[in-house]
Amino acid sequence: MGLTEYIAILRKRWLSIAAAVVVGLCVAALASVLATPTYQAVAQVYVSVRGGASVDDLVQGSAYTGRQVQSYAALATSPRVLSPVIEELGLGVTPQELASGVAVEQPPDTVLITLTVTDESPDRAARIADAVAESLATVVQELEQTGEAQESPVQISTVREAVVPTHPVSPRVALNLALGLALGLLVGVGAAVLRDLLDTRIRSVAQVEAITDASVIGAIAFEEDAVEHPLIIQGSPQGPRAEAFRRLRTNLQFLEAGGSSPTFVVSSALPGEGKSTTSINLAITLADMGSRVVVVDADLRRPSVSRYMGLEGAVGLTTVLIGRATIDDAVQTWGNRNLSVLASGQVPPNPSELLGSPAMAEVLRELERRYDAVIIDTAPLLPVTDGAVLAKLAGGAVIVVGAGLTHRHQLAEALDALAKAGTGAHGVIVNRLPLEEQGDYRYYGYGSEPSARPVDEVDGAHPRHVRSRLWPGPGRAASTTPPTGGTAASPMRPFRPVERETSVTVGAPATRSGSKDDG
Repeated sequence: MGLTEYIAILRKRWLSIAAAVVVGLCVAALASVLATPTYQAVAQVYVSVRGGASVDDLVQGSAYTGRQVQSYAALATSPRVLSPVIEELGLGVTPQELASGVAVEQPPDTVLITLTVTDESPDRAARIADAVAESLATVVQELEQTGEAQESPVQISTVREAVVPTHPVSPRVALNLALGLALGLLVGVGAAVLRDLLDTRIRSVAQVEAITDASVIGAIAFEEDAVEHPLIIQGSPQGPRAEAFRRLRTNLQFLEAGGSSPTFVVSSALPGEGKSTTSINLAITLADMGSRVVVVDADLRRPSVSRYMGLEGAVGLTTVLIGRATIDDAVQTWGNRNLSVLASGQVPPNPSELLGSPAMAEVLRELERRYDAVIIDTAPLLPVTDGAVLAKLAGGAVIVVGAGLTHRHQLAEALDALAKAGTGAHGVIVNRLPLEEQGDYRYYGYGSEPSARPVDEVDGAHPRHVRSRLWPGPGRAASTTPPTGGTAASPMRPFRPVERETSVTVGAPATRSGSKDDG
């Protein structure tokens, strides 16, 4: 991972990192408040040799004390030194317990011994330090005495008496808070990086590009009202989703210009990634441009196109495939009459066999002859083989990836399923992207009209029923008002010349509302 990736993780997980820092500070503050204050008192003694008769005696005595001073420092925490201190001050502790609060230091190249006593009472700490210094001098005097009547040649004198401390040495609140801050930051950043490394869900276009060589031809933003208004004509026509579908429309034109078939099979790795609403919205934007488009609901297991578009779904693709109806009978017109819909029909017991039959190939050829673009919504690739079968007939598929839903290995397996079927992906559409992943272009409001009302507010139209003067239903005259996202006479070239007009529409839009995208 590079610096850019780490910065992206910090930006994405900043809230959890901040929470870890706050927890670290709170723990440090709580520990400081609950800790018992302790005080330190310091006493210092000087080790010397009593005066000699000559200079040589003084030199020898100084060398002797220099060698012995380390032994005296170790002797300061021995029971022989500390027991008299306990008895004198009435401490009620053992020599070992008292020794844990006494620190002895012998500065190099000196004959000084520093005694540091730590205790919860400042006064007791000072009294213990002085008492240890006096007891050490007495014990050394006893140990170094050469004869019964002679004095010890070594003398220990107190050169610094202990002073009662006024400020505790612990807890050190500032230091504890700094450590809590550093530890919280370390834990927060570490957890964020680890979580990102363990999270295999696809969350950005860059992650898709790292998995496949197929081009990312669309990046669709996620908006909070997308569930309530799955079709872009029901929301803001200048919103991020609407603009993203217009860019997707342009990219599909480049695919078609490169020799690709005008038939686009839209699938995904798993259900719930938004392939059905993506198919419908893509068809709407293509129809807005003036192209004659047909949406085919070829998800014969969980069909949803007719439900979203408010159309009758009992007669459709399966009815045509088994010969009980013609394409003319089954196709329904929707919206501005450039858009037609071939619903799924009744759910059959053998979807894969039906979609791979010669009859299905003949239906695709006929639809390609009649329309500029054929958008086929089919089943996900991983649960069933229907999508791969259709992709082989159409020469490839467009894969919809739900950001935050699809795992990397699942996308790789879906692409592998296409490869095993002898086909591939025309491109990938990343759906449900956070707005921050859309780039700075979302702030460019060219052409937006804040005062414009959504289509579902015109003439009191129901959000799920597009029966207005902008989008007339079957049998109603189209308005001269151009559809959302297009113009009355679009200067853009349709996908391909229309060879023949599509026939009569069957049925009227149903009155039931849409629901969550099943596919």
